[in-house]
Amino acid sequence: MSEENTTTLFGREFGEFSSRTTAVVAAIVALAATFAAGIAFPDSIAGTLTDILTSEGTLSSALRLSVPIALAALGGIFAEKSGVINIGLEGLLIISAFTAIYVTDITGGVWIGFVGGVVASVLLALLFAIVVIEFRADQIIAGLAVWLIALGLAPFASQVIYGRPNSPSVDTPGTIAIPVLSDIPFFGALFDASPTVYLMFAAVALSWYVLNRTTFGRWVRASGENPKALDTAGVDVSRIRYAAVLLSGVLAGMGGAALSLDLGQFTGNGPTMVNGKGFIAIVAYLFGNYNPVGAFFSTLLFAGLDAMQTVLQLQGIGLPRQLIRIIPFVMVIVVLAFVGRTRIPAAAGEHYDTGDDNR
Repeated sequence: MSEENTTTLFGREFGEFSSRTTAVVAAIVALAATFAAGIAFPDSIAGTLTDILTSEGTLSSALRLSVPIALAALGGIFAEKSGVINIGLEGLLIISAFTAIYVTDITGGVWIGFVGGVVASVLLALLFAIVVIEFRADQIIAGLAVWLIALGLAPFASQVIYGRPNSPSVDTPGTIAIPVLSDIPFFGALFDASPTVYLMFAAVALSWYVLNRTTFGRWVRASGENPKALDTAGVDVSRIRYAAVLLSGVLAGMGGAALSLDLGQFTGNGPTMVNGKGFIAIVAYLFGNYNPVGAFFSTLLFAGLDAMQTVLQLQGIGLPRQLIRIIPFVMVIVVLAFVGRTRIPAAAGEHYDTGDDNR
């Protein structure tokens, strides 16, 4: 690599690091300022925010809200790292959320329903994979089609089966409390949560390990960065991309099933109960720079703001509820301002035929 290219690459990577560092530092400073003001003026809005932010209930709610977004983000990382841009994550969440409730309703088994939701998501992801890998369709258009199919199909199926777009209530997985640890102030919420929260923690750790410490992970990264080199090494690029997209279906399916089963109902009105979580997952993994751990913390930031705005609406702090409700989405826009320096995989969105030059 020439000195000029090395300098350019260093400058780009430094820019990515700098933008994220700026965002993190700004968030820490804002949080510290809020706490300081809240302690000094407990009856002010800052005091109310401090009480909410230090509440165990807020952390518990943030963890629950993080599950579908974080799992979908992990799925998006695998797909895009392999070179396939899967913006159909929203659709995978919707179809798995409905299927999980339906299967639970007819079988009476919550975890059978959970598996059913994952299977539905994988089947839709397989359809997407065939269209974009086998038939070389535009990945963005195909992803939008997956979303629109699920957005129409799930509420329609609920209307046909239940006579309304919202399903009846079913059993939920409940919570698992770890003795002693669950009694820790504030952080006890980490040890008294739904099984899907623990599943999310395991998925984040396992995804990081697979991507960074296994042969399959190296193949996935090579498929998205230099598929020709991977092909030359004797590895079928199409198979790796199929596997990565199907894995995104598994993870997003887990997220959608967790979303509906934790609530015990599927809501199909409007944008459905998923309500943009798949698109927020895309922002999360972009801001996390395709790192599963970074994507998780990005998700936790949004989920924490979402949990906070719900409590603020009940507090009656003098601001219109409509204004409070958009706080998490404003944060997404702010985050997007920093995402501009994220370097996507070099071959993301590009088709590749084994044995041919990258096109």
